[in-house]
Amino acid sequence: MPEIIICGAGITGVCAAYYLSRAGLRDILLVDERPPLSFTSDRSTECYRNWWPDPAMVAMMNRSIDLMETLAEASGNVFHLNRRGYLYVTADPEGLPALEQRAARIAAQGAGSLRIHRASTSEYQTASPQGYRDEPEGADLLLGADLVHSHYPYLSKETVAALHVRRAGWLSAQQLGMHLLEEARAAGVRYKQARVTGVEMKGGKVSGIRLQGGETMPCQSFVNAAGPFLGEVADMLDLKPPVHTELHLKAAIQDRLGVVARDAPLLIWNDPQQLPWEEAERAELAGDPETRWLTDSFSSGVHTRPEGTGDSRTLLMLWEYRTKKSEPVWPTLLDENYPEIALRGLAAMLPGMRAYFERMPKPQLDGGYYTKTPENRPLVGPTPVAGAYVFGAVAGYGIMSACALGELLAAHLTESPLPEYASAFHPARYEDPHYLEQFKEIDDLGQL
Repeated sequence: MPEIIICGAGITGVCAAYYLSRAGLRDILLVDERPPLSFTSDRSTECYRNWWPDPAMVAMMNRSIDLMETLAEASGNVFHLNRRGYLYVTADPEGLPALEQRAARIAAQGAGSLRIHRASTSEYQTASPQGYRDEPEGADLLLGADLVHSHYPYLSKETVAALHVRRAGWLSAQQLGMHLLEEARAAGVRYKQARVTGVEMKGGKVSGIRLQGGETMPCQSFVNAAGPFLGEVADMLDLKPPVHTELHLKAAIQDRLGVVARDAPLLIWNDPQQLPWEEAERAELAGDPETRWLTDSFSSGVHTRPEGTGDSRTLLMLWEYRTKKSEPVWPTLLDENYPEIALRGLAAMLPGMRAYFERMPKPQLDGGYYTKTPENRPLVGPTPVAGAYVFGAVAGYGIMSACALGELLAAHLTESPLPEYASAFHPARYEDPHYLEQFKEIDDLGQL
């Protein structure tokens, strides 16, 4: 009989299995109707950062990055962890005080020192394109077009500043997940491809699960790590966690002209903008009620990074300019206009992208569902139902947080000492009627 059944074999479920087995627990079963790591886990930028406006998130991400670096060291960096960083770029001189104030606040919350550079003679160094060792922490704020362009000449000449967040980069989510799954299986974790349709109760406590087809499986503990289906699985326990799902897309093109340097960090345009249309195109779009929105102001946050090594020319493009709540469905619903909109948005930061306007390289488009709480913190810990735990709502930061949160889940199940940030992610926080009030006036919840 499995002692613990984990529903969901995405990155959260796999990390749950890995850290529970590392904590000495045995008879662990992963159950998912799909193959492991196949629905959402690898459909993001596959990036990580400790740079968050929430001190609890900073502390948790610092721990998660520590764990990822330990895994990279032990495995020979099988999942290609790097520390290229995030580069937030702006052409808005009036926004510089706010950018610097936000950076100083996050740095003070535990993300590392903020270093400000104003001259080309500064000690600022770009990041190594490979590996994660011997890189600085904190962030470097580069002020002035000349200084920025001396290091990143492909950025817009309108750029006035760039903030380089240093304890950040990316990795192969699939390789990380498969490495952890292999390690968990070596420790005795089993996997069963099946659909969970119900949770059995006995004496007010979880006693097992039901599978599609009528099979039942007993267990002592049940972990809801169902990713975008977290709410659906919670319904089986008559629980209503405050979560919703959003569809987020990603496009990839072949940057045959070399617009973005292959050693670039993750590049993020920090300014709102309007898309660059020709006058006739803008008039045509504005004249149709269904396309008029394409001539409106768009939010900040369009971002890109190079993908692959060697001769790869792949460039990832991401921008959540029209985020909508959406129930998860398979196959994922895709917006065929997304690649062109993201490409045009990137041209504000990367003028070389304009060369692709007339003939854009054939894009590859995919997407996944983000599960979010109202304040964008995860849900990790015991639920009001005895024997039932939850591990999820890691909207857009599942890859980077999964190790620390898997470790936290294991601490809950083994009744081990908890880290200070545990209460910020505990499901019971919503029992405090005033909890969400503190977030009502905050419009920066760390989502990229």
